[in-house]
Amino acid sequence: MSDILSQFSRLKEVTDPAVAEAIALLAQDGADHELNRVNPLDFAVRTGLNEEKVIAGFLQASKLGLFDLTWNVMCPGCGGVLDAHGTLKSLRSDDYQCGLCGRGYAASVDEQVEVAFTIAPRIRRVAAHDPNSLPIWEYYRQVFWSSGIEFNADALATLSKDVVLDARELPAHQKAELSLMLPPQFIILFDPVTHTAHFIDVQGEPTDEARQLSLTYKNEHAPTLTTTMRPGPLTISYDNQTSTRVLPSILVAADALHLLIGKRKPFLTAKRILSNQTFRDLYKADNLSIDQRLNITSLTFLFTDLKGSTALYERVGDLAAFDLVRAHFHALLDIIAAEGGAVVKTIGDSVMATFTHPEQALLAAIEMRKAMERLNDERETRDLVVKIGIHEGPCLAVMLNERQDYFGQTVNIAARVQGLATSQSIHVTSPIVSAKGVEAILQKSGAMPIEKAAALRGIADKVLVYEIP
Repeated sequence: MSDILSQFSRLKEVTDPAVAEAIALLAQDGADHELNRVNPLDFAVRTGLNEEKVIAGFLQASKLGLFDLTWNVMCPGCGGVLDAHGTLKSLRSDDYQCGLCGRGYAASVDEQVEVAFTIAPRIRRVAAHDPNSLPIWEYYRQVFWSSGIEFNADALATLSKDVVLDARELPAHQKAELSLMLPPQFIILFDPVTHTAHFIDVQGEPTDEARQLSLTYKNEHAPTLTTTMRPGPLTISYDNQTSTRVLPSILVAADALHLLIGKRKPFLTAKRILSNQTFRDLYKADNLSIDQRLNITSLTFLFTDLKGSTALYERVGDLAAFDLVRAHFHALLDIIAAEGGAVVKTIGDSVMATFTHPEQALLAAIEMRKAMERLNDERETRDLVVKIGIHEGPCLAVMLNERQDYFGQTVNIAARVQGLATSQSIHVTSPIVSAKGVEAILQKSGAMPIEKAAALRGIADKVLVYEIP
């Protein structure tokens, strides 16, 4: 066994063995660029392994120090990484600026914060551990663009052939000059190291007039400026005043560039990882800082409650009731994790869980109902009756009582909807029923939701609620 594979022996003990084996082989045999910002969703597709198990495997590998987990703030326009953080606590509340797009973005954890994994240097050193040594296009692929961009050999060829007029490496504290003929197209002068950009809107009749443009690179972010010029000769002067090299590139902002950055693939978002049970178990104290408030535009909440639990203790005694309640909790928690959700907390005999998508929550609810029926049959009782409520909407991710939690009206409505449920019923709201994935599940099962308007405590207007028979 190689030294690298031996380092992964512990991983096989804490996660799915097939996933651990695949990750170990990647660490040993993968090309350098394949070990930088590994996209777990893409890895699951390429290996044919279960997506949730792959995510859990990389999280366990990160906790063991085999891989480094990073939170990369992405530009939704070009897919570039605007900043990389080792912990979600470092996420800033102010806008992240994208020079290539000339815009600022708040870091939405829904689709703009990518979670990726890079091999730890102690396991194997790869080129990305020293990004200043990467060739220009590898720097673009491995450092500037996120794992959500389809940046393969064909993309590299397109970039160098159809997009780039000039690209060079300029060492620290050095100057350079180049001359070119401006084509009648929109031109972007961009450096992926400092994220500095200057736009040239080339329009009008061609000219033979000699023009000069000076660009200075500094450590602080500079605003993106736009200059209008006519086609013709231009001399560009570069001045690198930073302590590292820069990679000034002249890009044609035409169809080839738009097609290149428009080829996207799914990636692991911060929202999804916050609703992952393995992450919550492993990184309890490393989610958010006490003062952070992360806006999430859409999250699905599921609440359960064990009906008549107080009477159950009276009827069968403490010991028997405790065994029943514990069996019920084990079943619910296993189902939540299996459907890609995470338990936020348990309150008495109740569970609060989150899911990235409504259909995951509904599938979990249906499985919970079946699980309670099985437990009742096995124990020859009808005492385990779980009431379930589901709602989806915006919320805030916060830290409460040293635990990552959620706050907002969506949470309140989900809890109140659960309170309407009786005798193994599942109650959901309009956003759940109208979700595309939920419609498919209901059509397949033949279940027709029963609509009713309900007054919820603390909610001013009546809410449309649907019972899933």
